[in-house]
Amino acid sequence: MTRLVYLLTVLVLLGSCKQEKTTEPKKAKNIILMIGDGMGVNQVYAAMSVATKPLSFEQFKYTGFHKTYSANAYITDSGAGGTALATGVKTNNRHIGVDPIGKPLKSILKYAEEHNLATGLVATSSIVHATPASFIANDTSRYNYEALAYDFLATDIDLFIAGGRKYFDNRSDSLNLIDSLKNRGYNIVDGFQNVDTTAAGKFAVFTAEGHNPSILEGRDKNMLPQSTENAINILNKDKDGFFLMVEGSQIDWGGHDNDIDYVVSETIDFDHAVKRALEFAKKDGETLLIVTADHETGGLALVGGEMETHTIEAKFTTDHHSSVMVPVFAYGPGAENFGGIYENTEVFDKMMKAFGFTK
Repeated sequence: MTRLVYLLTVLVLLGSCKQEKTTEPKKAKNIILMIGDGMGVNQVYAAMSVATKPLSFEQFKYTGFHKTYSANAYITDSGAGGTALATGVKTNNRHIGVDPIGKPLKSILKYAEEHNLATGLVATSSIVHATPASFIANDTSRYNYEALAYDFLATDIDLFIAGGRKYFDNRSDSLNLIDSLKNRGYNIVDGFQNVDTTAAGKFAVFTAEGHNPSILEGRDKNMLPQSTENAINILNKDKDGFFLMVEGSQIDWGGHDNDIDYVVSETIDFDHAVKRALEFAKKDGETLLIVTADHETGGLALVGGEMETHTIEAKFTTDHHSSVMVPVFAYGPGAENFGGIYENTEVFDKMMKAFGFTK
């Protein structure tokens, strides 16, 4: 009897071990990467303090920090910062999608394309500004805007919503990239309000000739949240999944201006877009949502305030970027891998792992 119990126990243990070895973490079908350009911890807390309702940032159970320095500077710019997140390689400031010697790099968006996933970009800046461009273009200068726009023709991106139309149809080389996009099956739309999410085909949605105005200057408050939701609804039609990058571009610009109202209004606007993405991720169950920044801007310090009156007193230590680590918030399949402190390049690595991609 004792021998029989012993054998049964061994068999149960062996079965348990076998089950543990064959159990694999759930992969993400979709990834939404949201970048608050220039958004450090103090920008987030400033927005939380001023807002009259809890922000979506507070709903993330997995949080971490990444280190932002570039390949050639202790303080990164958005080109190097965006490239690190997009490609997993640290590069020189001003570089877009290339390594320090100018060799083109493959971004997470392009890996997603290779795996037949739908892909998209949304920004409140021009679409060829440093951060969105880092996911699709390759150039040694972030300021070669017309060249960056031309690189869109070398990809199969399904959707982009942002400013920057003039770099496609009012170019110094007289090329009309709008016609080129039409010939490649894109719906060309002016204004985020005019997007028909039921239409077939790909979408190039231009919200401004150059950059969009700020919230304080009258940008439609629905622009970023609604564009995020529209992008998700369109890309989610792909049964294989999707990758989407959304940038709240102008948090950074408020930091450069040392304007706390500008910073807070853009951070809250960005959080409204995060809310739309988080609602989708919670309902979907197969979407990894990551919210982070490329760097902090302004060296923002909160030196006073009152939670009861939703007021803050702020000071800036620079009108440029700072070197501090920036936060990472994650939800969904693979979110547990985003805790801790790591290099900015590891955000790319963790996304590749979540998708099950290999280089």
